[in-house]
Parts: sequence; structure tokens; C-alpha cells
Amino acid sequence: MLRLAVLQKGSEWVVLRDGQPLAQGLSRSQAMALADQLAFESEETEDVEILVQDYTGEVQARYSGPDVAPEA
Repeated sequence: MLRLAVLQKGSEWVVLRDGQPLAQGLSRSQAMALADQLAFESEETEDVEILVQDYTGEVQARYSGPDVAPEA
């Protein structure tokens, strides 16, 4: 499973892949676009989990991939 995270660090946003920094110094929209692109490229062959921090600090999880059941 590919694990991505979009987190705020100070005033910038960071994208992590499997816990390691992949990109930093991004706007939130740039970080989201990068995570979505990486997920799209991988979701046909493996499951993907994206953890996204919102502006209040709450974290939401999104899942996609061949073994993930669609939401009802």
C-alpha cells in the first residue's frame, strides 16, 4: 500500500510518501495536486491511502485502489 500525507508545517505544506518527505514548501493546493497525481498513477496496481490535514489540524483519510470497495 502506498501511503501519502499532506501536512502543514508552519505556513507551508509538505507531501510525505511512506513517511518520508517528498516535497515541501508548497501551497496547500499544490500539495493536494501532487498527492492526487501520485495516487492516480499508483491506484491501478496498489491500494493508496492519503492522509490530509485541514486548516484546523484535523486529519482525514482517503482510500483508493484495486482492493478498496467504493463508498456507498
